[in-house]
Amino acid sequence: MHSPKCFIIYREQIIEMFDHAYGSYMKYAYPADELMPLSCKGRVRGQEPNRGDIDESLGTYALTMMLWCLCLRRTLEFWDNRIGLLGAHVMADLFRQQGERMQWYRDELLHMAKDLGHRLLPAFNTTSGLPYPKINLRYGVLNPLSRIGTETDTCTACAGTMILEFAALSRLSGDSVFEKHARKALDVLWNRRQKESDLVGTVINIHNGEWIRRDSGVGAGIDSYYEYLMKAYILLGDHVFLERFNIHYNAIMKYISQPPLLLNVHMHNPTVSVRSWMDSLLAFFPGLQVLRGDLKPAIETHEMLYQVTKQHKFLPEAFTTEFRVHWGQHLLRPEFAESTYYLYKATGDHYYLRVGQSIVEKLNVYARVPCGFAAVQDVRTGTHEDRMDSFFLAEMFKYLYLLFSEKSQLPINIDDYVFTTEAHLLPVSLSTKQPPSEDLFTHSCPSPEALFRNNPTFAKSIRDGLQVQDVSDIIQKAFSLSWNIYREIELPLHDNGMESVEFLKSMGISLMPLNEAMAGSSKEHKGVYQIKLVAELSQTNEEEEVVPHIVQLISPPFLGRTVLTAGPAKFGMDLTKQEHGVSQSLPYTACGPLKNTIEIKGHIALALRGVCMFAAKARHLQDAGATGVIFIDHREGSNSNDSPLFQMVGDGGSTADITIPLVFLFSCEGQILLDALEEHHNVDVLLLPQERQKDSWTKHSSTPWN
Repeated sequence: MHSPKCFIIYREQIIEMFDHAYGSYMKYAYPADELMPLSCKGRVRGQEPNRGDIDESLGTYALTMMLWCLCLRRTLEFWDNRIGLLGAHVMADLFRQQGERMQWYRDELLHMAKDLGHRLLPAFNTTSGLPYPKINLRYGVLNPLSRIGTETDTCTACAGTMILEFAALSRLSGDSVFEKHARKALDVLWNRRQKESDLVGTVINIHNGEWIRRDSGVGAGIDSYYEYLMKAYILLGDHVFLERFNIHYNAIMKYISQPPLLLNVHMHNPTVSVRSWMDSLLAFFPGLQVLRGDLKPAIETHEMLYQVTKQHKFLPEAFTTEFRVHWGQHLLRPEFAESTYYLYKATGDHYYLRVGQSIVEKLNVYARVPCGFAAVQDVRTGTHEDRMDSFFLAEMFKYLYLLFSEKSQLPINIDDYVFTTEAHLLPVSLSTKQPPSEDLFTHSCPSPEALFRNNPTFAKSIRDGLQVQDVSDIIQKAFSLSWNIYREIELPLHDNGMESVEFLKSMGISLMPLNEAMAGSSKEHKGVYQIKLVAELSQTNEEEEVVPHIVQLISPPFLGRTVLTAGPAKFGMDLTKQEHGVSQSLPYTACGPLKNTIEIKGHIALALRGVCMFAAKARHLQDAGATGVIFIDHREGSNSNDSPLFQMVGDGGSTADITIPLVFLFSCEGQILLDALEEHHNVDVLLLPQERQKDSWTKHSSTPWN
């Protein structure tokens, strides 16, 4: 599965965004745990207004910073930039074993992880075996100096999201005590499920195991409990976890899932919905469904979430079943990006790359500030909040980076690892049982192997139904031909009654009946024509060099960082002598006089290639008042990396009357421009030779909410 070449630009942009966020933390906040991106300083407990429980984990541990310099290339910082001691140890040990780097490493991170694990164990000293929700790492739980130990309740996800890390610690260190306690906590939650509905509640008493809150869903309070049952099976190979997950999953699909919605119900009476809104944490669930192989509801729910982001720019912390804002805060949560990554991995559908592109652009427009990225206090107003949680660095950029990366571009085989809920990597080699000999997806039901590799349109058919576009079949056949190469095709009558021969002639394609072309032949060729595409592209001589041009997007959020390679024209304004740039209009076919010239006048116009000649389009758009034209290739998937640049030429006659600048973009580069226009409506660009590319605008400020 390969990312289209036209999306490579986003991979580099994500690295730049990570550098901006992480660099801001190091410059303004270190050694504090978190960055306050509006104040440009670190958040230190006791020095800022208390936010309640959320601040109790702060202790100047440098949670956001990598705890160990692994001496790896910059992109490897994605693999562990929080307190992921085990993930960092796994990476260090991997490179040490490869014999090229890290030969000095002596498991220091593993020793730190084991020490931390022993400090956490007193939390499990309860009657039930469910852990306390808080622990003082110096004094434990019950020591008077700990100032905790009075808590009686914990959330299901809080108690059920330790098995991956604790089991990994046990198997890496050889001390089974950690995995033992994590398994016992899962056993308690499983045994306390509602036996008739097979659902669990949201909050449970840690001493007697009684449910305190009996509402059941897949979002906040429960989410990662389900996630860890499935991933524990993948990581550890124990079928007990898979059996439990499947029983829970069947209950979820029976009572909670009402595609594309995921509701909350009462665990004892699951036909009763307990609220009319959903929370943003459930956005992880389509990704979990992908791991199980249940693709249809995953696609449906993900698409619902994407529509919510289109309406509100980000996922509100909570939103109604009618997609209205219930709680407008957005903390830069990564769950939607996570599910987007999994769906792209499973389907190979480039639609999910465009979703990822939207996430990147919205972060830059609506969350980027001079000192990092700021959470949104209310998506309805766009006001910022002075916080950049550490999960934003640990998860968001990692999933986006992987989304736009091919396997060959990664320093590790990503399929050999399982992501924890904080996006740290643990190796599946930890399994004590024989791992499956084939891809996990192969044996899931329905199998993505059958759904996607043999039917790549399946995901789209779920989203919006297949739309058969057979009107342009003949056009696609014609324009897929190289110049000076003849092909034989059989042409039916066109829909409007105009014979296909005349229709294709109007597109600049010359045709000759094969009977005439093969005079003297006894073979009957009625209705079959020899077809030749009139050359619109310059066949450059060896001594004639095509000067690469660019389309540089300079308005926010692009600020010159997005640069698209373009081909020049042999007619129109000579851009090697003067650059040109102004806002663009929406794309036109432009094969006839344009009536609505108000939107075109004074703008660079976009024109889709096909149906008529470049010169004809240029004349019509120039007459309508366009100040330039960017032509976009109609051949899906074409890009400047795989296709040689060329110069557009005229229609055989004089083109002296065409005086506006003209450039040509292949399909991939053109799609980036079209997506930018759809998102931002007006985009300012520069058209100029590549050698005169302008420096990026590096100064950033908070952009007004539109």
